[in-house]
Amino acid sequence: MALPLMMEIGLERGFRTALSDFVLMQLQLASVFFTFSLGTKTHYYGTTLLHGGAEYRATGRGFVVFHAKFAENYRLYSRSHFVKGIELMILLIVYEIFGQSYRGAIAYIFITVSMWFMVVTWLFAPFLFNPSGFEWQKIVDDWTDWNKWINNRGGIGVPPEKSWESWWEKEQEPLRHSGKRGIVLEIVLALRFFIYQYGLVYHLNITTHTKSVLVYCLSWVVIFVILLVMKTVSVGRRKFSAEFQLVFRLIKGLIFVTFISIIIILIAIPHMTVQDIFVCILAFMPTGWGLLLTRMLFNQAFSRGLQISRILGGHKKDRAARNKE
Repeated sequence: MALPLMMEIGLERGFRTALSDFVLMQLQLASVFFTFSLGTKTHYYGTTLLHGGAEYRATGRGFVVFHAKFAENYRLYSRSHFVKGIELMILLIVYEIFGQSYRGAIAYIFITVSMWFMVVTWLFAPFLFNPSGFEWQKIVDDWTDWNKWINNRGGIGVPPEKSWESWWEKEQEPLRHSGKRGIVLEIVLALRFFIYQYGLVYHLNITTHTKSVLVYCLSWVVIFVILLVMKTVSVGRRKFSAEFQLVFRLIKGLIFVTFISIIIILIAIPHMTVQDIFVCILAFMPTGWGLLLTRMLFNQAFSRGLQISRILGGHKKDRAARNKE
């Protein structure tokens, strides 16, 4: 992309000037900005082609002289850059662990350097170009603000800037405009997470001597158990953490001890390695994200029921307060 620009400047002002301008642009991180802006365009073009619902996205003009909080950067770039950057980073790590075609370090660098550049750009460019982005007090304030935003419950009348739940619901609005073709294509795209999991499960050290489909089924059992434990802890935190703090902490401690015990047993008996544990984490994280995406395709009735239950719950609380008065 830079070659046509250098040719144009070289023909108009000389190739020495073109080379100096090119070096200056790299020092000004023009490539980082261009790569990041390209990710914004591709994400929203793809979303619009799949589901429709095109809308104007303000990009901002003029000089930015104020500090953007981390929660704001997360809201703007999570789905378009951060998630895709982490997904690509996981694939590059897996390629480094299990890649068979190229084993030399120099060959790996030449093959993946452009992709690693895109990963780093998509993950860190908003903070690199953010004024006072690395000032310690700003980092502490941003972290406090982000925790407050991520823990706030959503609902009717709560804007996305105040609650993670409201922001998440707003991010799913393109699915409401989507037709059958868009839903089918979204499901097909989400299948990549499950195919990825299938491939990693049979690269574990404990599955070296067996390729039975039961191994893949067992991996799904592990995923559902993890999701069940996470859901139990989440519900317990909302219902019991205030009144029964000691019991809730004992339950969390028991879950942690059980988890550590299972890992020790797997290492001792089937000779599970540290690499296997790391690969399992790499496999289960994208699978959980794939389950979340596919569930969102069919959650419109669930969301409406959730909103109705909140409204009824609010009426019940108001009625109980009036009775007490």
